[in-house]
Amino acid sequence: MTEDQVFLGLGLIVVLAVGSQVLAYRLRVPALIVLLPVGFTAGALTDDIDPERLLGSTFSPLVSLAVAVILYDAGLGLDLRSFRAHTRRVVVRLIWFGALFTGASAALVAMPLLGMSHGAAVMLGAILVVSGPTVVGPLLAFVRPTERLRRILVWEGSLIDPVGGILGALVFHTVTAGGPDGFGSRVGAFAVSTAVGVAGGLVGAAVLTVALRTLRLGEVLATTVQLAAVVGVAAACDVVRDDTGLIAAVLMGLAVANLPGGGAAARRPFFETLVNLVIGLLFISISATVSPQSLRGVLLPALGLAAFLVLVARPLVAAVSAWGTDLKAGERGFLGWMAPRGIVAAATASTFSATLVEQGVGGAAKILPATFVVIVATVTLYGLSAAPVARRLGVVRSARSRPLLVGGDPWVVDLGRALRSAGLDVVMWAGRETERDSIRAAGIELAPGELFAAATGEGAELEGLTGVLLLTGEDDFNALAATHLEGSVEGTVHRLRPPAGSQGVITPYGGGEVLFDPDLTGPELARRHAGGARVVTYRLDGGVPAGHRLLFLVRGDGRLLPVTRTAGPAPRPGDIAVLLSA
Repeated sequence: MTEDQVFLGLGLIVVLAVGSQVLAYRLRVPALIVLLPVGFTAGALTDDIDPERLLGSTFSPLVSLAVAVILYDAGLGLDLRSFRAHTRRVVVRLIWFGALFTGASAALVAMPLLGMSHGAAVMLGAILVVSGPTVVGPLLAFVRPTERLRRILVWEGSLIDPVGGILGALVFHTVTAGGPDGFGSRVGAFAVSTAVGVAGGLVGAAVLTVALRTLRLGEVLATTVQLAAVVGVAAACDVVRDDTGLIAAVLMGLAVANLPGGGAAARRPFFETLVNLVIGLLFISISATVSPQSLRGVLLPALGLAAFLVLVARPLVAAVSAWGTDLKAGERGFLGWMAPRGIVAAATASTFSATLVEQGVGGAAKILPATFVVIVATVTLYGLSAAPVARRLGVVRSARSRPLLVGGDPWVVDLGRALRSAGLDVVMWAGRETERDSIRAAGIELAPGELFAAATGEGAELEGLTGVLLLTGEDDFNALAATHLEGSVEGTVHRLRPPAGSQGVITPYGGGEVLFDPDLTGPELARRHAGGARVVTYRLDGGVPAGHRLLFLVRGDGRLLPVTRTAGPAPRPGDIAVLLSA
């Protein structure tokens, strides 16, 4: 390819990746539903974005390293304190039993349906055992299932990817060696691969611990050090043993996230932005390698295989995994209806299928297009049906807001009482012990521990927070906390308006939406409350009563809508208004 073609191809891949993610965001659908068809269509229309032509033999190693970065980020989202009792039992079963049953049954079905040889079918079965955080996470964020279901599926998606990657590598070497090895030798090879990945993960975790906690790097350097450590360790592990870098990456993320203060230092917005871009680039690139010609004779059989995985394999795996646990019927049903295939399946198929085709393995040319069809089918099906299925099974979290109020001034405690009287599940945090005593005396749930750990949901008691209201008398603290917490909680972060002409160091530049009308600053609210004003609730059947100032509206479904600097919610009949009395 010429230099101009390379420039054009790389530019198109980036533009298509980001454009597809923007379109998916606007349509409120998982990004994969847009990324895969766009990449496939672009690959069919032009050869300029074919990554194998653009990058040659470097494409496969780059894909492996990119997947390692994605899995490191997934590891950062795993909290060991949530991995306990029935959750752990279900996840462990989903990993070992799910991988064995799904891989074996998919291979048995693929042989007659797709006309594959034994070796190609086993390879395809090994590829399709994975799900992955790149598809499960966005789907769960959209569906909002119960917290326990979310934890189980996130843990499964994060752990099954490296297991599936290593399983695929072992099957690949077995097939290319010309015949099956003994069961004992394969178990031994898997154990050796696991040991290499674990060793690499421990080394990488130690390096990152020193870098993030001891050296106290800034945000830019901390991000680049994480990227360098993950890529370096994953590459070294892959040199020693294929795909072991995936295990190392997940373990590094898991270790960093569960060190005191480690997760907050690691998961910066820029790193998350980088991971999001990498996901888009990978899906556009890999789907562009699937040609329309390769789908001929594969499409309908592959859809049949996808139907088997969705309607038979996954429900059986979920039923066995939940056996003897306290999961409710609805939770078991949803667990059996959530196994989309993602980036690791696509990357593994792209990596191994070409070599198997070159070696003349029967049906190997169908591995990549069949995997592509299964990914598209499962992501589309689950993406469009997961929300209504979750509602039908009764496993959707309530839309009712659960805000965290930060501050302990008398008017803030008064606000907490008012929100609770409006039917909200209110949580509060304050630094001074006298303020904490006032919160306890009001009968409001008190967030335990250090503020940032509580607000980001690292404590099991605070799962399901829907937003943070920063209401302390320290404007700089509110601004700094808002900047830190944005993107770390499920909902929005709001803070008090500083007084006009405030000379705060951070206040003018902090993040978070600013609350209330311009004259209702923190000091003004405290002054009015001390002068006799109170925070009250009022069920609206018209406008706001005279002599009162609107602070919040609580909709009939329990959603909390604040008055902010930029807009105020429009009252509706039946809303509960939270007002500041005269």
